[in-house]
Amino acid sequence: MTRSKQQQFLTVVSSPIVGAIIALFVLGIFLIPAAQAQTFSVIHNFSGGGDGQSPLAGVTVGPPGVLYGTASAGGAHGYGTVFKLTHIGSGWPVSPLYEFTGGSDGAQPEGPVVIGPNGALYGATAYGGGDNYGTVFELRPAATFCRAILCYWNETVLHTFTGTPDGADLFFENLAFDPAGNIYGTTWQGGAYDYGTVFELSPSGGVWTESIPHNFGSGTDGQSPFAGVVLDSAGNVYGTTAAGGTGDMGTVYQLMPSNGGWVENILVNFDGANGSYPEGNLITDASGNLYGTTVSSGSGQNADSVVFRLAPSGGGFTYSALYTFSSPCESSSGLAMDASGNLFGVCYVGGAHQDGWIFELTNCSQTCTLVDLHDFSGSDGANPCGTPVLDAHGNLYGTTQYGGSACSLVGCGVVWEIAGVR
Repeated sequence: MTRSKQQQFLTVVSSPIVGAIIALFVLGIFLIPAAQAQTFSVIHNFSGGGDGQSPLAGVTVGPPGVLYGTASAGGAHGYGTVFKLTHIGSGWPVSPLYEFTGGSDGAQPEGPVVIGPNGALYGATAYGGGDNYGTVFELRPAATFCRAILCYWNETVLHTFTGTPDGADLFFENLAFDPAGNIYGTTWQGGAYDYGTVFELSPSGGVWTESIPHNFGSGTDGQSPFAGVVLDSAGNVYGTTAAGGTGDMGTVYQLMPSNGGWVENILVNFDGANGSYPEGNLITDASGNLYGTTVSSGSGQNADSVVFRLAPSGGGFTYSALYTFSSPCESSSGLAMDASGNLFGVCYVGGAHQDGWIFELTNCSQTCTLVDLHDFSGSDGANPCGTPVLDAHGNLYGTTQYGGSACSLVGCGVVWEIAGVR
């Protein structure tokens, strides 16, 4: 098995891109300034120490005033961390919960943690484990009350990947639970055809058993899923692949349970005209619509990322491009949605300083209006690639891979907040 394919599809890069976001008027879509009531702030600068560095995922909202997250590097052993931020007064002190050793416990967590039905944290590592192909882990606080300054949590490895037949390399992984407590996710490569898998982990008597609902790479069904899956109320599984399909530019797929097995349907084949190379996770709304992004688009010389929607229609789905960026973006993340249907996302590059930016799309039931919420400048963060998240009070949170005021010349990344977006 080769890792060289990783370089072919990973488009999260740190090289500068010439150009700047300017005020524009294209096809009736306006780029307008953010509302004055919204306040951007950096709530944590990563130091490269116990808190970690280079977060590739966004944060997860926990109990009121608590955020959980992962850093892909740093920590005591250099293989990444899981951390907690707690809102106390006007600050957000950080608490490292776990520092990966790079061995059987895993290495380099690139996706977020999710809060399981039992309140524990669950996540995945891109590497580590017995064969260095990644792990799925659980974190729980110690059974006894911790009186120390640093209160680490206990890790349990639920599954170690072997490459063949179950997959390898869990990049940007968003794990998902079904109502029965089973965990679903994806691997970027490995499996029967070495182009990745969808896996399921089922608990029974304290033991987790793995099964493979789908192996990618057979024909034109898609290749190399990055970001995990989302489930609907009927138990169908949805996700994206960064490559493959009839246009070899990625797909959106559906897995439907059928007679004890799974049937795959390809909902979208990306070909450049409708976007290309989706790497982020999908989200769904109450009406069953699916939303996502593509890293780029081939529909014009200056076209960049696409934000798209798939609407249920006649037993299938109808694709529509809600917004096509005409300035640098390279969005490899998913989206957040508020109660009014407004969408929030990040661009890895572009913006006034070429360090990436945060956007909002409003009025998408008609023609989306693009709002530039914040342009990163380096000292306040650079190159956001994790999916942003909203809390119950309408505050938006996210991370940047680089930038900030600590750690190195390029910075080790930040956690940011925009208060009052809703």
